[in-house]
Amino acid sequence: MIVGQIKKRVLGICLIFLFCSPVWAEQDFFSRDDHLAGLIEKTKRSIVAVGTHYFNDVPKNKYMGTGFVIGSGRRIVTNYHVIHPVIEKKRQAYLRIFHKQFGPKGIKARIVAENSFHDLAILEHDDQALPALRLADDDQAKEGFKIAFTGYPLGLVLGLNPTTHTGIISSIAPLVRPSPSARIIDGSLIRHLNDPYDILQIDATAYPGNSGSPVYRIVTGDVVGVINKVFVQGKKEHAITNPTGITYAIPVRFVKALEKKIRTSRQ
Repeated sequence: MIVGQIKKRVLGICLIFLFCSPVWAEQDFFSRDDHLAGLIEKTKRSIVAVGTHYFNDVPKNKYMGTGFVIGSGRRIVTNYHVIHPVIEKKRQAYLRIFHKQFGPKGIKARIVAENSFHDLAILEHDDQALPALRLADDDQAKEGFKIAFTGYPLGLVLGLNPTTHTGIISSIAPLVRPSPSARIIDGSLIRHLNDPYDILQIDATAYPGNSGSPVYRIVTGDVVGVINKVFVQGKKEHAITNPTGITYAIPVRFVKALEKKIRTSRQ
């Protein structure tokens, strides 16, 4: 009799777990979706387009890449290769950042720090501050961490509406940049060999317009890296028509080092 009652109680407990577990799992699933949706909505407020505005250009606004807000809300992080054309052509006077808050012409921005070796640049403007993203601690990027990045993968085709992609950090490994020829070893390659650094590999598809997009942890929202290149098979045009789904990002510690350089120079 006692044994029978025990069996009934055990069976009842098992049934409770069987029926309740799917409900808990479903609630957990939806709560995670809600978290990501809220995080994306918040992050998009800090994403800008980087380009130029000049009345003789056709079109007048030209898009070059993505940027994101840090610090007090008036500094923008992007890639060095994004703003390099305006430096090369001496068109820095036309440099603009575009955001829904700033109108169709965008606002003027100036380059306050650059690091071509790590492909980073920081811009600054004097207009209204935007919400800033928080930079992660140096050790917050680990293989397997779930991440997202938000930017303008195809430029301003859809207007000032940033797009978000998700994935994981699939690898953290030293950047390997082979020489184009066994006989060619230039100064930048020698420096690279003497001062290697890790780069984040992400299993999510980025496109050329994503250059400068922040890579952030889904759990915390903290920025762990900056998108700077995609792996392309064949010609560079294949990055759009036939993407590999392999993306690379510069670790955030180099952003923090560049920002520190600004503060030091102004003291």
